[in-house]
Amino acid sequence: MLETLIHIDPNMAPASQGGLLHNRWHPDIPMVATVKPGASFRVECADWTGGQIFDDDSANDVRDVDLTKVHYLSGPIGVEGAEPGDLLVVNILDIGTLPSSDWGFTGIFAKSNGGGFLTEHYPDARKACWQFEGIYAKSRHIPGCRFAGIMHPGLIGCLPSADLLKTWNQREAALVATDPGRVPPLAALPYADTALMGKLTGAAAAEAAKYGARTVPPREHGGNCDIKNLSRGSQVYFPVYVKGGGLSMGDLHFSQGDGEITFCGAIEMAGWIEINVDIIKGGMQKYAVTNPIFRPSPLEPRYNDYLIFEGISVDESGKQHYLDAHVAYRRACLNAIEYLKKFGYTGEQAYAILGTAPVEGHISGIVDIPNACATLWLPTGIFDFDIRLTPQGPVRQQFGGIDLAVTT
Repeated sequence: MLETLIHIDPNMAPASQGGLLHNRWHPDIPMVATVKPGASFRVECADWTGGQIFDDDSANDVRDVDLTKVHYLSGPIGVEGAEPGDLLVVNILDIGTLPSSDWGFTGIFAKSNGGGFLTEHYPDARKACWQFEGIYAKSRHIPGCRFAGIMHPGLIGCLPSADLLKTWNQREAALVATDPGRVPPLAALPYADTALMGKLTGAAAAEAAKYGARTVPPREHGGNCDIKNLSRGSQVYFPVYVKGGGLSMGDLHFSQGDGEITFCGAIEMAGWIEINVDIIKGGMQKYAVTNPIFRPSPLEPRYNDYLIFEGISVDESGKQHYLDAHVAYRRACLNAIEYLKKFGYTGEQAYAILGTAPVEGHISGIVDIPNACATLWLPTGIFDFDIRLTPQGPVRQQFGGIDLAVTT
């Protein structure tokens, strides 16, 4: 077992973890540890909400979760010799669950509290809890479905420079200004009241919290990319913007479908990740790197039979869009949900399956005006009944009225 560089208690409040967690990006956040190039170590991570979600049959916690607090990240970790312009090489060696928190959750967020990819169709908060059986996951809220997960960090990246942070805040504020009253908002702007700035304390922390970038989106430094194949055996090349790099990580997932479409769409968990780090000096210029470059894991569930659902750039009202891949993927997902409903699932259960199971999303065509073509690949082997098309039609399963947890 490798040395545990960051040890956390998933049942303890994030602010009580001794400055090992932070929930904003800012160049002034101090390193919690520094390692040499070539070092390998383990990092423990809280779930992305910092313990706001519970293993029960109520979705009140998903409805009421404070999204201004997320994500909680472990770090930052410095690497000796890393300088702006370098690439930080991160090898993901292994990922696992914590014995004191060996379960996961999926949430459909209420439209009034963040929403999701299909929030106009599913505007109410719902939840599924998942039990782990080795490499497999199953949920008491979604019968008839069991699959092997691809554990991965949903969020990992390096600290931004002061200039890069300023760029983020300016461009995202300009976007929000185009429709400031929108629900959900167009971007998550800095919010000092719930900022946790790691080992930065006092007046310095209060000042930095005014400008610290929220962790919601991916950006040039990496961040919340939610790439499901970034698992054991993966390699990532992160641009370095501050001395030491400042690598932080969290938002661990047991499994996720491409797109993480319910927003809290993966199987979220607390856990640990083992990594190895190194440096490519001057790597950003050598390889013309603006955003991270990833090499995927050689490991993934072996599913060889899929139903592939197509969507095009025509929205639900029939309006034509021009090569809009977002609209096309949404339509592919909706088509898959309607199909699964024929076998006895509710729309919410089907939505959660697409967010958590190892489904594949593809931009299959992006040149044929006016319709982009996006496809969703649903593995048939994750179900314990046959979902394939037959002349006899779908056989509706008897799930006994089981559905996702609801609010009360």
